Amino acid sequence: MRDTVRFRLDGAVQEVVNPDPTLTVLRWLRSSGRTGTKEGCAEGDCGACTVVLAEGGGFRAMNACILFVGMIDGMTLYTVESLSAANATLHPVQQAMVDLNGSQCGFCTPGIVMSLYAHYRSGGTADEDTVRDMLAGNLCRCTGYGPIIAAARAMGSYPKVAEAAPEAVAAEGMLALTFDDPHGGTRRFFAPRTLAELEQVSAAHPGANYVAGATDVGLWVTKKLQVLDTVIAIGKVAELRQLRETPAALEIGAGVRYSDAFAALAALNPELGELLRRLGGLQVRNAGTIGGNIANGSPIGDTPPPLIALGASLVLNKGGKRRTLKLEDFFLAYGKQDRAPGEFVEKVIVPRPAPDSVLRVYKVSKRFDQDISALCGAIAFRREGGIARGVRIAFGGMAGTPRRAAHAESVLEGRPWRETEVRAAMAALEKDFTPLTDMRASARYRMEAARNLLLRAYLETAAQAPPRIPRQKALAYE
Repeated sequence: MRDTVRFRLDGAVQEVVNPDPTLTVLRWLRSSGRTGTKEGCAEGDCGACTVVLAEGGGFRAMNACILFVGMIDGMTLYTVESLSAANATLHPVQQAMVDLNGSQCGFCTPGIVMSLYAHYRSGGTADEDTVRDMLAGNLCRCTGYGPIIAAARAMGSYPKVAEAAPEAVAAEGMLALTFDDPHGGTRRFFAPRTLAELEQVSAAHPGANYVAGATDVGLWVTKKLQVLDTVIAIGKVAELRQLRETPAALEIGAGVRYSDAFAALAALNPELGELLRRLGGLQVRNAGTIGGNIANGSPIGDTPPPLIALGASLVLNKGGKRRTLKLEDFFLAYGKQDRAPGEFVEKVIVPRPAPDSVLRVYKVSKRFDQDISALCGAIAFRREGGIARGVRIAFGGMAGTPRRAAHAESVLEGRPWRETEVRAAMAALEKDFTPLTDMRASARYRMEAARNLLLRAYLETAAQAPPRIPRQKALAYE
C-alpha cells in the first residue's frame, strides 16, 4: 500500500503525501500557485475549474472543484498554464480564442480553453452540433457562444505544435492515505485497484463513503461542508470498469463512466443515448458513473427510471458474497437503499429489449442542457397485434424514490394501445404518486407533466403518429 498520491504535471511527477482525503484538485492547484484554474460554482456546473486528465491515451475534461486529489493518482494533469509552458507561445486553442474574440472578462476562459484542449487532443470533430454539446458544461456570461464556437471550429486548422504524449506514472498497489485532522481524529482515503482489494477494504471500513466520480459526493464537501472520515474511491478497480455485452444483456460495471457507457447504451436504444447526452455537462459525464447515479439513491437521478422500465437488476457485493436484486427493489425510501454496511454495487445488468418493444424516455427540466430533472419518465412495452404487453412505467421526481406506476401499468396491460386506455392510465397516476412541491417544480406541475408524458408516448407511437419534435442527433464522445 502507498501513502503518496503521484501524478504528472508539466512533465514532472508530483507527490502529495497523505493529503486530506477530500482535498480537491482545485484547492491543491491554487494553493500551489497554479491560479489559472478558477472556482465559480464549486459544484461542477459552470466549468470555470475545468482541467484535462490523461490516462491510457485518452484526454478528458474534468471539473477540478469536486475532484479529490487521490482520484488522479497515476494520471497526467493539464491546466491552462500547461498549454504554452513548453513553447512559450500560445497554443492553437488559445490563439483561436484570441483571434476570433472568444474571451472578454476572462474568468470563464481558462475552463473553456481546457474543454477545447481535451477535444483538440482527442481529435474531436468540428461540426457545430458536436462543439455545442462539448461546451455545454462551460458557462460564459460575457462573450456569448458565437465567437467561442467559431474558435472551437477553427482551432484544428491552426499550425500544429509539438506536444509530448502523456507518460505513464508509476503507481503500484493500493493507495491508502491517512490524514491526522487538526480538528481531531484520523481520516482515510483508499483507492483499491482490484476487486479483491475493494472487498477487503470495504469489510474493514463498513461505514465508508464510496466515490466513483465524486459528482455528487464532491458537493457534500464543497456545498454542505461535510467532513468525510473514510473515503473509498472505486475508479481504479479494473473489474468495475468493464462494460460487457452478452446476447441477453448489457453489463455495466459500477466504475464505468457515463461517457464510456454512452455508445453501448445508445446502441441498446437511442432513447438512452439522448438521455445521457443531457445528463450534466461533458465534464460530469467524463467523471460520473451509472453505478454512482444509482447507488446514491437520489429520487431525481436520471438513469434509474429508464433502467427500471427496461427491467434492469443490480449485483451487490459484500466481502465477495454476491446477490442480485431488481433495480426497482433497491430503493426503499428517501435516502435509504437495500445495501448493507460494507456492501457495494458491483454492476448493473440491463436486459436487451425485444425487437418488437417500444421505449420512450423523457427528461423535464428548466434547461435543455446541464440541468437537474424536475421529473424523468420512461415507458416500455411490447405491441402484439395492437395490444400492449409487458407494460413498465417508471418515474423519478414523483416520490421519495424512483418508482414504477403500478396502477397506470395495470390499466394498460393487455389492453389495446389507444388513446382511451392511455387517458385512463393518466388518471390512474394519482393512485401511484403524491409528488412534492420544491424549488424545481410544484406537485401540481409534476402530476400534470407526468400525465402528459404518457399521452406524448402514445402520440409518438400510435399508428398515425405525427412526427416527433426534431431533436439534435445523439452524439458520441471522445
